[in-house]
Order: sequence, then structure tokens, then C-alpha cells
Amino acid sequence: MNKEEITELTSGEISSLWMTYQSETLQKCGIRFFLQHVDDKQIQEILEEMLRLTIKRIDRVKDIFMKEDYPVPEGFTDDDVNLKAPRLFSDILYLEYCLEKLKMELTHFSYPMLDAVKVDVQEFYFEVMQDIQKLEMRAKELAKAKGIYNRAPKIPTPKQVEYVTKESFLAGWLGGKRPLLGIEISQLVFHSKRNALGQAVITAFSQVAKSKEVRRFFERGREISGKHLDIFSTILNDEYLPNSANVLTSEVTDSTEAPFSDKLMMTFITNLIASSIGGYGVSMSISPRRDLGVHYTRLIAEIAQYSDDGAEILIKNGWMEQPPMAADRKELAK
Repeated sequence: MNKEEITELTSGEISSLWMTYQSETLQKCGIRFFLQHVDDKQIQEILEEMLRLTIKRIDRVKDIFMKEDYPVPEGFTDDDVNLKAPRLFSDILYLEYCLEKLKMELTHFSYPMLDAVKVDVQEFYFEVMQDIQKLEMRAKELAKAKGIYNRAPKIPTPKQVEYVTKESFLAGWLGGKRPLLGIEISQLVFHSKRNALGQAVITAFSQVAKSKEVRRFFERGREISGKHLDIFSTILNDEYLPNSANVLTSEVTDSTEAPFSDKLMMTFITNLIASSIGGYGVSMSISPRRDLGVHYTRLIAEIAQYSDDGAEILIKNGWMEQPPMAADRKELAK
């Protein structure tokens, strides 16, 4: 038996695989419902490929856990989706969702791929990244062809290499405020698009949620995402730059019949919030202008509190499956 065959899963590998199983079983429910109501054949092909890859990942993670004699999580099942519910989203929103979800996955799956030690886990995440890259390119080209992919604003080409000579480069308040950097513009556009999509999805969820508490939570989120979208749009507009984000709430139907369980919808939104917190943190770290750092810090605090409130709802209703965790040595000592 060689060294690789006796290597156990690390805590990082277990956690990554566990989270992958949760997110993929959730996505499987969503894509299966989308496919019940899609008219555009090209968008249908993107959704079918996403579903195929999702099922492949679920089966692969399940195989790894069973091989390692580790309990397979419950995740999300047929009980969390109602395939007979009326259409809730338009085809355009399906494609927008695919684009944003694939971008998120390119970031999220890169960490477990780099952190993995076991060869089979490394190979799994490497294959996942390759699949996502290919599908993301297909979805992006389709969005371009349909005229719904908005590029980030253009910036002028410098005539020569220049160096920063003034401390006002870091300022962001009245007086010495400099124009936005290209990287700052791209981040603001990215967050505008993400909040436009989030606002549409959470608007739909607020229409169909069964629990009054969950419905109020989604209504609050709808207002937060709308406010964040306005903030990013205003910063760009002040620089005479378009935000490149389409308002997508019009792509939500008037259906009030839930296609998903409250558990699934709550989990999806709390995962989206967690992604936004990480995204804002990255943007803050690469945006030298101080006023942008203040904005990101304030917005992180707001959605962190919102996320905490969402976690309390999940726990109270018994909807949060416990993630892998270390042994409680103090309790064991008793």
C-alpha cells in the first residue's frame, strides 16, 4: 500500500467536499425546476449542461465520502422542489443566473483545489474548474449574442508609463478625489450586477415563501440589495460612468406558488450573502481610494448582520445541517 492510499481526508478537504455537496444538491433542485419552464433552446442547453455537471459532482463527492467511510450529508432532496409550480423566472433571468453562478464557482472552487492534499480530491476539483471555465465561456458568448451581456465601461489608454506622486491618490473625499481606477470600476460594476440579480431572486422568493418570518426576511433583503445597487450606481454615475447592470425584477413573474421549500430559499440567500461579504472584502483590499473602503466596510457590516439573522431563522426551524467540526475536547473530558 503506497502513502497516498493510506492518507485520510484533511479537515479542509472534508469541509470543502461537504459544502460542495450542499451547494450542488441545492443547485440540482433549482436547475430541474428551471428546465420545466424554458422556451429558448440555447438557454435550455446551458441549463441542461449545468444540471449534468451538477449531478456528476454530487455523485463524485458521494463516492469519495463512501470510500473514506464518512457520512454522506443530506443536502437538498426532491422534497425541497415542486416541479409542478408555475414559472417564476424568465429565460433571460435563467441566463443571468447561470453567468453569475459560474463566476462565483470559479472563485469558490479554486480554494479547495489549491488546499487539497489527496490526489483524487485534487483531480476532482481540477476537473470541476475545467468544466466551469468551458461552460462559463459558452454562457458568456450566448449572452453577448443575445445582447444582454453588458461590458464594463471603457477607460482611456495612457500615452506613457506614469507613477503616482501625490498622496491624494489615496484620498476619496471632497477636494483631492481622483478618478476611479480601472480595477475599482470593474469591482463596482461586478457588485452592481450581483445585487441586481440578488434583488430579482429575493423579490421572487418574497412572493412565494410560506412562512411569514421568512417572507419578511426576504422583503428586508430586497430593500438591502436595492440600496446597495443604488450606492454602486451612484459612485459610477458621479464619474459619468454607466454601471452596466440591468434591473432584473421585471424578469420575475407574478406567481405566488412556491417552487422551492423555505429551507432551500433561505439557504440560497444566506450563501449569496456570504459570497457578497467575501466579494466586498476583496474589493476593499484592492481599492486604494479611501471613500470606497468606507463604503465596503459599512456594507459588509450591514449584510453580516442580515446574514446572522438568516442563520438564526435556519437554526430555529431545524433547517441548518451541521457542518464538519473539531471534537469538543472540553466536553469529552467530562
